[in-house]
Amino acid sequence: MAIFHLQIKSISRGAGRSATAAAAYRAGERIRDERTGVLHNYSRRTDVHHKEILLPSGLDTADVAWAMDRERLWNAAEAVESRRNARLAREYQVALPAELNEGQRVQLARCFARELANRYKVAVDLAVHAPRAAGDPRNHHAHLLVTSRELTATGFGPKAGLDMQSDERRRRGLPAGIAEMKSIRERWALLSNEALADAGVELRIHHGSLRSRGIDREPVPKIPFAAFQMERRGLRSEIAERIRERYRARVQARQSRSQGLDLETLRRQAREAWQQLREQAAAVPEAAQPRPHREASSSTPSPTPQDQAAHPRAHKSTAERLRAASALERDAADRDFAL
Repeated sequence: MAIFHLQIKSISRGAGRSATAAAAYRAGERIRDERTGVLHNYSRRTDVHHKEILLPSGLDTADVAWAMDRERLWNAAEAVESRRNARLAREYQVALPAELNEGQRVQLARCFARELANRYKVAVDLAVHAPRAAGDPRNHHAHLLVTSRELTATGFGPKAGLDMQSDERRRRGLPAGIAEMKSIRERWALLSNEALADAGVELRIHHGSLRSRGIDREPVPKIPFAAFQMERRGLRSEIAERIRERYRARVQARQSRSQGLDLETLRRQAREAWQQLREQAAAVPEAAQPRPHREASSSTPSPTPQDQAAHPRAHKSTAERLRAASALERDAADRDFAL
C-alpha cells in the first residue's frame, strides 16, 4: 500500500560530506571535486531510472546554462561556501507510490522538484531510483538535492529556503522553519494523492501523525540502514534489537491501558503494596523482642560488658530496634514512590 515518507536532510561540510559526492552517488555519475581533487565515481549504478536538473522559472537559459551541467553546478556550490562547517545543500527524499507506473512516478517527482525550484529560487537535482534486486520491490523513491543558495543570472545568491537565517525569514514575512517543514510535508501528500486519484487508485496517504488523525496505534519504529544491512548479512544488530524491544514494550503498555489498567488502577496497586510493606515493618520490633519470663530468676547472671561486646545483636536496645523499624518503613515508602 502507498505510504507517506518525506525526509529532509542537510549536506554539511562540518559532517565530512560534500555536495559533489552526494550528487555523484544519487545520479550514478563520475564527478571530480575541484576543491579536494577527489573523483567520486558511481557510474556503475543501474537503479537510477531518471535524473534531471530543474531550475527556477524566469531565468534566461543562456545565463544559467552552466547550472544544467551537474559537475559544474555542484563544484560551484562547493566553491561559494568558505566556512569549514558550511551547509552545502539540502536533500528531500520521498517515497513514490508503488501503485503508479514508472512514468507516473517520474511525473510526480518532477512536479514536486519544480515546485521546490520555484518556491525557493534554487536548483534542484532530481534522481529517481528503482528498488534494488535484493530489497523491497515496492521501494520506489526519489532524491531531490537542492542548492542551499538562490540561483541568479550571475551565479549563486543569498541563502534560501530552510537554510535562510531566521532574521531574514521574519523580514520577508516567511513562516518559521518548523512551519515551513510542515507545509512541505502537506504539499507532498497533496501532490501524491492527486497522482493516485488521476491513476484511478483509491489509496491515499496522509502527512499527519497517528495522534492527529485519531488513530490509537503505536508508530512502527524505523531501523537504521546500517543495522538493517547487518541483519541482512546474517549478523546480529544490538541497536535493531533494542529498538524492537522498546517498540514491543510501548505496544504492551498501550494494550494494558486499553484493557482498563489506567492511572488510578496503578495508584491503587501501589497503595496496597505499600500497606503490606508497612505491616511487615510494624511486625519487626515485636518479633525482635525477647520473650518475658514469668518469674525473674535470681540465679541468672546479668550480661557482662564482655558478653554484650561479643553478641551485639542479642542485646540491642529498644531505641535501636525502633530506628531499624523506622528505616524499614521509610524503605517501604520509597518503594511506593517508585511504583
